[in-house]
Amino acid sequence: MPNRLAHETSPYLLQHADNPVDWWPWSEEAFEEARRSDRPVLLSVGYSSCHWCHVMAHESFEDEATADFLNAHFVNVKVDREERPDVDAVYMEAVQAATGQGGWPMTVFLTPEAEPFYFGTYFPPAPRHGMPSFRQVLEGVRSAWTDRRDEVAEVAGKIVRDLAGREISYGGTEAPGEQELAQALLGLTREYDPQRGGFGGAPKFPPSMVIEFLLRHHARTGAEGALQMAQDTCERMARGGIYDQLGGGFARYSVDRDWVVPHFEKMLYDNALLCRVYAHLWRATGSDLARRVALETADFMVRELRTKQGGFASALDADSDDGTGRHVEGAYYVWTPGQLREALGDDDAELAARYFGVTEEGTFEEGASVLQLPQRDEVFEAGRIASVRQRLLERRASRPAPGRDDKVVAAWNGLAIAALAETGAYFDRPDLVEAAVGAADLLVRVHLDEQARLTRTSKDGRAGANAGVLEDYGDVAEGFLALASVTGEGVWLDFAGFLLDHVLARFVDEESGALYDTAADAERLIRRPQDPTDNAVPSGWSAAAGALLGYAAHTGSEPHRRAAERALGVVKALGPRVPRFIGWGLAVAEALLDGPREVAVVGPSLSDEATKTLHRTALLGTAPGAVVAVGAAESDEFPLLADRPLQQGAPAAYVCRNFTCDAPTTDPERLREALSS
Repeated sequence: MPNRLAHETSPYLLQHADNPVDWWPWSEEAFEEARRSDRPVLLSVGYSSCHWCHVMAHESFEDEATADFLNAHFVNVKVDREERPDVDAVYMEAVQAATGQGGWPMTVFLTPEAEPFYFGTYFPPAPRHGMPSFRQVLEGVRSAWTDRRDEVAEVAGKIVRDLAGREISYGGTEAPGEQELAQALLGLTREYDPQRGGFGGAPKFPPSMVIEFLLRHHARTGAEGALQMAQDTCERMARGGIYDQLGGGFARYSVDRDWVVPHFEKMLYDNALLCRVYAHLWRATGSDLARRVALETADFMVRELRTKQGGFASALDADSDDGTGRHVEGAYYVWTPGQLREALGDDDAELAARYFGVTEEGTFEEGASVLQLPQRDEVFEAGRIASVRQRLLERRASRPAPGRDDKVVAAWNGLAIAALAETGAYFDRPDLVEAAVGAADLLVRVHLDEQARLTRTSKDGRAGANAGVLEDYGDVAEGFLALASVTGEGVWLDFAGFLLDHVLARFVDEESGALYDTAADAERLIRRPQDPTDNAVPSGWSAAAGALLGYAAHTGSEPHRRAAERALGVVKALGPRVPRFIGWGLAVAEALLDGPREVAVVGPSLSDEATKTLHRTALLGTAPGAVVAVGAAESDEFPLLADRPLQQGAPAAYVCRNFTCDAPTTDPERLREALSS
């Protein structure tokens, strides 16, 4: 008998719809049932491509005896953290405060008033490595609830009070200046790994937003060290096992410091952010490797993540069938020398092993290797390597594919729209721009209501039940602004404005300028979540600041610019101290210090060749956060086009910043210089 999750849109919740556990989705009804039956709530939070979530589900939630105990003594609530980042954030903050660590699956026990009193992550079915078994935990919690209720209430009350006291002191409303950004760069230099690229030790995450800051800082100041860190990190990642050397696209992170062995799940947000970063690296340097990786990553997203409705799915699983019925992490991606010989024959297998670093002992598990591109003195014949790569890709396609989480998350689709629009424009790939437009159309059609309020997720073209959070508004607006600059269609600027009006009205604290992750009229949790740090994705705070600043540059809106400047106060506080965790905020601060520049390109029509050349030159400018409007002279498509005539009948570009404009130019070379100094 399916449980209550059978009617949900989240693939993660649907994975648990046939569990013997009597799951509830997060809802007021679940807590009413807890109050009515006087039972505590077990809150289990995860996501569909989470390896240890699958392990705990198989060991405990599919076990009849465990399920019977859970059903008798708890009201069991399952949450997809990607659908409800607000619920996840509030209880993860409690878990981390209480235990010093966090992660998924997250296991939290709550009172019927949703107050937490006991925490953990993964619990094994039997005691191991000093961890109690899940059953021991359940029996301990039941005993405390039954026999020591006063103690439970006291603990829960203290936790909620402590959370309420953790308000962010974020340094006021003044945006960072030269000094803070220089300090942030110095901090990054100290944490940089010069041998391997990247920052810190293992596990190593792709620092996409920090690289964006480094590229912008170099563009604004000429700091060679910033560009070198960005270039070397991008090259090491692209040569490592974290990058799919056959199919393109990046895995979530590397378990080692050398980028060799990835955690194999592939997330839309990582690939969108990295696609854009490699495209921007190419824009800054002309690197062939950056061009190849940007295009392969874009093609991966379109080929493997695009849904029938035109949006982009959230993730591909790390695990897949290894051909024997076992679900094994990385099975789809790794190779043994024997498998190379089967696919390629002896001679080409030997070549492939040298080229991709496949060894007899293996770099992964059970003698298998993750494909890499080790640095070698040997020169390989390009045509032969292309043939080897194609044959391996075809052989891999016959393996059981990893599962796909088909839910469309608004924020991550916003990131993908920006990446695909820009990558398509830079490399003359109109199909990528069309894919970006298709995803934007889906968001407008399915995720936006009549008041331009966003729904967080959809699946199969059906909107989910959960309201958008700040990162949805910020990232979707960012995507729409990029699409406006690339396509010359002002409607995307209009849609970005509708979303940012909601940010100003519903997410900003008017007194302090601080931003909240949930709207003022959203469901009330035990705490209103508010996290300015950039982790796997830009925080809602940073994303909104960037979109507000870009919109203000397009329109001259003082309220939007002032809100962006006030929001960047947190970057002034955190940038010099923890630059790795505020990368997008630092990138936005670079744009603010540079202006950002406003570029208007006017011509007789968008199809005119000279107009297209000026437009492309504007898009390829490296000035941080520059905005571009393109259209026919006298067009009302964009505010920046007003009163911008042709120059003696020829297409012209106008560059302004900080209320000062250069003389208009018809020369692409002069425009290039104006946008790179």
